[in-house]
Amino acid sequence: MKLRSWLILLLIAAALGGAVFWRYGRGAEIQLQAVGRGTAAEIVYATGIVEPVRWAKMASMARERIVAHCSCEGRTVKEGDMLARLDDREVRANLAEQHARLALAQREVDRVSQLIQRGVATQQAYDKATADLAQMRALVAATNERLGNYQILAPRDGVVLRQDGEVGEIADIGQILFRVGDPRPLQVTADVAEEDIPRVRVGQTVLLRTDAFKDRPLDGTVRDITPMGDTATKTFRIRIALPDDTPLHFGMSVEANIVTREAKDVLLVPNEAIIGGAVFTVDAGRVVRRPVETGIRGTRLTEVRSGIAEGDRIAVPAEARWRGGERVRTAP
Repeated sequence: MKLRSWLILLLIAAALGGAVFWRYGRGAEIQLQAVGRGTAAEIVYATGIVEPVRWAKMASMARERIVAHCSCEGRTVKEGDMLARLDDREVRANLAEQHARLALAQREVDRVSQLIQRGVATQQAYDKATADLAQMRALVAATNERLGNYQILAPRDGVVLRQDGEVGEIADIGQILFRVGDPRPLQVTADVAEEDIPRVRVGQTVLLRTDAFKDRPLDGTVRDITPMGDTATKTFRIRIALPDDTPLHFGMSVEANIVTREAKDVLLVPNEAIIGGAVFTVDAGRVVRRPVETGIRGTRLTEVRSGIAEGDRIAVPAEARWRGGERVRTAP
């Protein structure tokens, strides 16, 4: 009985050993992929917002309640059209008081002038009266100017692209209430990291991506680059011209991939297939290290200039521990 038990245990151990050898003795399983040809592109990444080329923002210049609103979003307006009005009753009351004081100052100047002609007033009295009159005129002019801050007028001909704030709400100083401009043409205003901006040039092709049009190719062209960067964000602003038939809408956020270099009909391998300047093939079940010369490195693929040929099957992904000679199995 003991002999039989030992035999069973030996058979189980042998089976387990065989399974372990079958699983691990032949090496880890890897994926091989054939080397192909295509276009290699070096990309600079940026994020941006779609905007009209010609447009303007109108902000509130006073903190006051909105008492009138054009409700003209999407409509065409002319330069100078009233878009909104803030509560200006207090300012107008002050202006009325100042006009009354201005009239009083004018009468005082007239009175002193007559007294001087009769020789019963001094030049000093006349100078004071005229100074008071000039002061009141300046105060009235300043209040009239201030009164203009309570009216929001269209700065140009165009379409009201967006309006914010409703009658009865309090508008804060600097709050954008209207955006007026031309719906077409559009552009993308994007931010590029300062370490990448030396590679960006006017005229470069830009590949755009947004969740709203995942399956549609979108492109543009770098139109201009701001001469000075933002020291806080360490970015430079660029503007990307869009074609007239772009499906993008004003206000959409996009990812911008600026093509800074491009090479067509070259050997391409996945980025994860290259480690330490080499790719890895398999010969007789063992890893073979193949040093390569690389060129343009894109977001997913890298150009290979020498070291492998089209159709060669390489390991994807490669492993950093490989030195060559490791036993592996290729996936079917």
